[in-house]
Amino acid sequence: MAHATIHVGFTVPHLLRGASRIFPTHSALVVLRHSAFCYCTVNGTIKSKRKMDHLDRTANNFRQEVISQAKVCGITNESKTVKRLRLAIANKDFTFKAGQWVDFFIPGVSVVGGFSICSSPGLLEREGILELAVKYTAHPPAHWIHTECTLDSEVALRVGDLQGYQEGKGNGYKMGTVKLYYSAKNTSELLFKKNILGLMNAFPGKITCRFHVTQQSSQICKELQPHVTERRISEKDLEKHVSKDTLWYICGPPPMIESISKLLSSIGVPRNCVFFEKWW
Repeated sequence: MAHATIHVGFTVPHLLRGASRIFPTHSALVVLRHSAFCYCTVNGTIKSKRKMDHLDRTANNFRQEVISQAKVCGITNESKTVKRLRLAIANKDFTFKAGQWVDFFIPGVSVVGGFSICSSPGLLEREGILELAVKYTAHPPAHWIHTECTLDSEVALRVGDLQGYQEGKGNGYKMGTVKLYYSAKNTSELLFKKNILGLMNAFPGKITCRFHVTQQSSQICKELQPHVTERRISEKDLEKHVSKDTLWYICGPPPMIESISKLLSSIGVPRNCVFFEKWW
């Protein structure tokens, strides 16, 4: 289910905050690409398992025991291909941390979805709301979200996360730097770009981003122009960030993960410094 466009299923701003939390004292370089379902790997094999379903692919991943009922309280078109869902969470014990994802259970749909969370834990604490950003595909959970889901639709959620062993850590960390390379077909598919620009302004020198577009046909707005490159992410872009203190996080469909991983290996990045989140 690889796509030519690029995206993250949880907000990029949230990912940037999460990257500095996961890699507290390191520089982090994040490379993103666009699709719909996730499979997390940390320093592990990157062999594709595209015919496996979400629960099979993530069977060995850490999961919370809590399964919570949720009701759809908002639906927004983030782009022509991505919808953002706002979900009111019924269970007060439901919690998550930056970078986690959910098993998404739909009544009457036998296939379970896997979607990364695109809102902050703070929104859940303040308002009892969680958000997901889901790209359209024919996969039953994503297809249901785009074609059948309505306000007040009821679903169930369970938090899953490969980083479960880090629970309880994260207080008192010193924020490192995050360099984000974010690529899409065109600027309309660069989700949450205004949020990213806001974070760059809020944390000058700590968070930087380079947007890459591969099939741009319209003029790029002035606000984005200084940050946009009209080509694919290349070896030349990444090799200047190689150092013993840099950790790498790659998110996207399997072919992109495998390509970037080989590229990083060829420029001398150790395997234990590379983290993955695959989208299916």
